[in-house]
Amino acid sequence: MISKVAIQGVKGSFHHIVSQQCFDENVTVIECLTFDKAIECLLTNQCDAAIIAIENSIAGSIIPNYALIDNHNLSIVGEYYLDIQHHLMALPNQDISDIKEVYSHPMALLQCKEFFKKQPHIKLIEDKDTAEVAQRIQQNQSKQVAAIASRLASELFDLEIISESIQTIKHNETRFVIVKTQNSEAINEKGNKASVKFELDHKRGSLASLLNVLSDCQLNLTKIQSLPKIETPWKYAFFVDLTFEAYSDFEKAKSIMAIMAQEFKVLGEYKNARQ
Repeated sequence: MISKVAIQGVKGSFHHIVSQQCFDENVTVIECLTFDKAIECLLTNQCDAAIIAIENSIAGSIIPNYALIDNHNLSIVGEYYLDIQHHLMALPNQDISDIKEVYSHPMALLQCKEFFKKQPHIKLIEDKDTAEVAQRIQQNQSKQVAAIASRLASELFDLEIISESIQTIKHNETRFVIVKTQNSEAINEKGNKASVKFELDHKRGSLASLLNVLSDCQLNLTKIQSLPKIETPWKYAFFVDLTFEAYSDFEKAKSIMAIMAQEFKVLGEYKNARQ
């Protein structure tokens, strides 16, 4: 039972929206301005789970979050795909021509860069969180300043949407994962998706051989992400997402991968949110 969940950002953020969709409406949301702080809350038992964005359909993988999950031995217990609609908002009765500065999270700015090419008078400034900017504009009554945030943020902080859905690609999704401490979650044999991490010898065909095992065991690879090992230049760890119909197929592949790969680790077994 999850009664407290940590999110990156404040209420009105996309992480907050995911918490509303995934958990009971009475769940307590702990606001954290960084992913590191959200994980710290989890590790110090201030919450039961944390929600972490892991990849976006436009901007790609959020690489540091893979490292956070791995380094702290967290367990992925679920995932959620959220349609991300970025809206430009400010205090009421302002036009886009009045806006001089826009603050938002770097990922949001990246996803909306084409829109701002047509607004050269606006200065773009990176900030910690989309919704926190909206909150700050309301608190400080800042005119000529705008935020890029969710519709929920505009409603919570009484801001007016100047332009709707300004992201470059209109179908824009972010994948979020729900994580717990690894020792708090038992193996989920009802799941049909898994995330694993491994390393391989730096020699020809090593990755191809392992991928052939996945195919032979009837597993579908939905994501592969490499992450450099800082302490070992030019050596990489691989993070892989797999789906399967029979848990026994995954168990078979898991036993083979553990032999073939180095530092093999199961990061989580859970239900595929795409079904």
